[in-house]
Amino acid sequence: MKFIIKASIKIVLIVAVVLQLTACTDKPVNLSVARESVKEYYESGKFDEELAGVIREAKIKFESAEVKGNSVIIFDVDETALNNYELAEEMGFGYVYKMNKEWNSEMKAPAIEAVKDLYDYLLARGFKIIFLTGRNWPEYEVTYKNLKLEGYAQFDTLITQREDELKLNATEFKISKRIELTEKGYDIVGTVGDQWSDLEGPHHGIQVKIPNYLYQI
Repeated sequence: MKFIIKASIKIVLIVAVVLQLTACTDKPVNLSVARESVKEYYESGKFDEELAGVIREAKIKFESAEVKGNSVIIFDVDETALNNYELAEEMGFGYVYKMNKEWNSEMKAPAIEAVKDLYDYLLARGFKIIFLTGRNWPEYEVTYKNLKLEGYAQFDTLITQREDELKLNATEFKISKRIELTEKGYDIVGTVGDQWSDLEGPHHGIQVKIPNYLYQI
């Protein structure tokens, strides 16, 4: 999957897999082995199976949630709504700023189909949808178009990070925006994201954690 990662955010690549592989030893696994483990998990269908289970559970939780006129579900963008795996592979499961920005500008990221299915389900139930991403303001237009091109045709708004918000870490930024949305009258029923920084803090509602073994923010 392809992903957007700001230079100001500390990224820990493939840490989850490395920790799993080294749980029984005091020596780290070779990084090439960790990369291959991640690649095999994504490309063998195991990741899709895990994600499908997450979406099934999410639908069950949202099924009993009350839908009011101001009820909203907040979706993250990268590795949640849009799939950046191809870029990650091209970058050797590391991070190359220029490649990342070129990928975004060319709007290459496809929808993550299981998440798109959840999005469609929530729309059909009557929930409003808001996309909240750590991508910076200059990428607003291409992000908006990429979402539309991949079938996310209906949403209340897309929120990106302004220049004066770059000092905030990912969790602080997402919390601040949820507080603002609540103050505007939205009732946040749930949040969907691939990072715990998308979900932690007040006003998160039902938390749907999308698996991501490519990076942590």
